[in-house]
Amino acid sequence: MPMIETGSTLLIIWAVIGYFLGSIPFGLLLTRAMNLGNLREIGSGNIGATNVLRTGSKGAAAATLLLDGGKGALAALLARYLTGEDAAQLAGLMAFLGHCYPVWLKFKGGKGVATFLGLLLALAWPVGVACCLTWLVAAALKRMSSFAAITAAALSSIWAFVLGRPDVFLLCVILTLVIYWRHRDNIARIKAGTEPRIGQK
Repeated sequence: MPMIETGSTLLIIWAVIGYFLGSIPFGLLLTRAMNLGNLREIGSGNIGATNVLRTGSKGAAAATLLLDGGKGALAALLARYLTGEDAAQLAGLMAFLGHCYPVWLKFKGGKGVATFLGLLLALAWPVGVACCLTWLVAAALKRMSSFAAITAAALSSIWAFVLGRPDVFLLCVILTLVIYWRHRDNIARIKAGTEPRIGQK
């Protein structure tokens, strides 16, 4: 992780900004605005892009993916530009946690994959690109968003070292642990052979 050079008060401010940016539930807002039904009552009930796809709207799913990734990237880039690398990593992490545990939804949010990828693309783009490619390959092989997500997360810390960004290693470890926790039910279904495929309602 980077050296802590920013004062604690400013770091707290960036943590709060990151959390509230991340907590914006774009999937829920888009499906309501587009009259696609109550996302909480569709598929898994998750607010992320994979579940938005189950509404039948590829456009809404794509927009959710971009916006959920964008909020993680925005939090990290703003903090980096205005303060420094330590604030950027903290803001990115808090945006990720805000997506997973938004106060507006009683802390029942998404699984954080798009936000995870977005903030890594912003903080260390070679690592982010490697994780995106890992997701795509894993998804093509298994046709399971959850399998692709946990594979990309598991390899993120390895990519950080291989691609010369050990400063994001600890962040990748934390993100991976949360993603695995958020996907614990999916992992159980993968083992049981009952996990739905991408696009399956």
